[in-house]
Amino acid sequence: MPEYGYFLSCEQYGPAELIEQARMAEQAGFQALWISDHYHPWNDEQGQSPFVWSVIGALSEAVSLPIETAVTCPTVRMHPAVVAHAAATSAVMTNNRFRLGVGSGEALNEHILGDHWPPAHVRLDMLEEAIQVMRRLFSGEEVNHHGPHYTVENARLYTVPDEPIPIDISGFGPAATQLASRVGDGYITMMPDEAMVEQYRKGGGGGKLVSGGTKVCYDTDKDEAVRTVHRLWANEQLPGELGQVLPSPKHFEQAQQLVTEDMVRGNRVCGDDVDEHVAELKQFADAGFDRVYVNQIGPDLRGFFDFYRTKVLPQLQQAV
Repeated sequence: MPEYGYFLSCEQYGPAELIEQARMAEQAGFQALWISDHYHPWNDEQGQSPFVWSVIGALSEAVSLPIETAVTCPTVRMHPAVVAHAAATSAVMTNNRFRLGVGSGEALNEHILGDHWPPAHVRLDMLEEAIQVMRRLFSGEEVNHHGPHYTVENARLYTVPDEPIPIDISGFGPAATQLASRVGDGYITMMPDEAMVEQYRKGGGGGKLVSGGTKVCYDTDKDEAVRTVHRLWANEQLPGELGQVLPSPKHFEQAQQLVTEDMVRGNRVCGDDVDEHVAELKQFADAGFDRVYVNQIGPDLRGFFDFYRTKVLPQLQQAV
């Protein structure tokens, strides 16, 4: 049976709200936490974007659940040597309950320093080199590295965990999934795609951790839930590579004018139908995922956690 976790959205909530949600998630029976790593929200309606590493420090004291970034881009906005420093400290503070989820990133967050935003195949090359650098630093050795994308001189992390930090790689297409299977300690994707999971496992992922996530909007009024999702997260219905190349929240706001409420209604679980919520998460279990994370979009957080504690999570456990 998969473990079920809660997905903390740094795009939509401030630090104190995220910490309180994590506490509620643990009390409700969720078994792990994901937390997004963004410099910007996707649009101004979401309205937040705290520095994830500060929030993880607070989470390490507030809850006992495993924590993972979903996901950090260690290639452009932050040098991999700096990400390694932050991740190593997070692992120490959580007593080895931290996993580093990484991906090739989005222009929305990564171009802010004026750096060129490279094409996808270059970003994957950068990601692979970044992972190599971070793993060496996690060992506590002094690192000197002169690669095609990164230079590291006389760098050593003195605060490192007793165990290696698992690095899970996000993949939404064959190339990124192949990289995850070859060099990752786990695989992250947001679609319950059995074929991608099979590609990962056959390509070298074997029995390593496969994690997925989804968003829902619990509300006793389904129409209101649809309106909430449309207002806050219409960007998720944009096709193709727009999510990776649009540079600012205002550009997402322009693009998501093409997204209708009917599109949201057909693609996102909204309302308080237990069977619909169970079916949404069960898709991931049926596709072979080991961990499934869910995020509540709407404002009724207490209602959501009570709903999942009393109705949804018990049914998922019985479904096995």
